[in-house]
Amino acid sequence: MIDKKYIGHTQPAFTVPVEASRLRFFAKATGQLDSVYSDESAARDAGHPALPVPPTFLFCLEMESPDPAALRNLLGLDYRRLLHGEQRFVYHRMVYAGDQLTFEQRIDDIYDKKGGALEFVVRTTRVTNQRGEHVADLKGVTVMRNG
Repeated sequence: MIDKKYIGHTQPAFTVPVEASRLRFFAKATGQLDSVYSDESAARDAGHPALPVPPTFLFCLEMESPDPAALRNLLGLDYRRLLHGEQRFVYHRMVYAGDQLTFEQRIDDIYDKKGGALEFVVRTTRVTNQRGEHVADLKGVTVMRNG
């Protein structure tokens, strides 16, 4: 069983730059046809100061953690038995190419279902920009299959 003493545990914050080249690549890889996400002139013409960050791109940046496996290792999770349970985003303000984003991860809950056959880890990540403005909250639920 995953030890519930880790509820409330926070990981060290880390900062990731938002690079225009990565945004263009993401737009292409996801089939984004709106040029506002890949062409800086189109973005400015639409009223943006730079290329806007597509909503789910923040999840990609969160994986830039210095140790993406830190929580998994801390909790003793077996990667071969993990499932992606849920992902949610709450946006507070726009993010653009050139921003520097800081990610602060916290374990909000650990619980089980089906007599321990499934264990759940709920993680929330607070995201702020270089001005300290709260730009988003990311929520992820990881499921560990036991037995």
